[in-house]
Amino acid sequence: MDARIDPAAAFGIPLGAAHVIRNAGASARDAFRSIVISQQLLGTTEVLVVKHTGCGMLTFDNDTAKGLVKKNKGDAAAKEVQDIDFLTFPDLEAEVKKDVEWLQSRAVEEGIRFTGWVYEVETGKARQVV
Repeated sequence: MDARIDPAAAFGIPLGAAHVIRNAGASARDAFRSIVISQQLLGTTEVLVVKHTGCGMLTFDNDTAKGLVKKNKGDAAAKEVQDIDFLTFPDLEAEVKKDVEWLQSRAVEEGIRFTGWVYEVETGKARQVV
């Protein structure tokens, strides 16, 4: 989701060669529907999970997010998000590994390659974690 990241430049991907699914925290669970569509309808054979340094998802937890909604928008809005898991995480590399493992365990299509990466916002470089 972070606008500082240019996936094509970071991975040398030419225009039109990849489906880029962005969401807060680069959550595989949140992106799963789109990944399945990409595989089944569009022939995707490789999935890269890419999270980044300085990610805001490292800075809060579910209770904090729900508290902010209540504080900023009131009780009615707080009720709307009470059952949401905001999918926050405390450890970047561990979460990359966890997401790749989660995807591998739910692979809908045979022969899909899953890898996990950390994009370093400070340097503009990506490094493979798994």
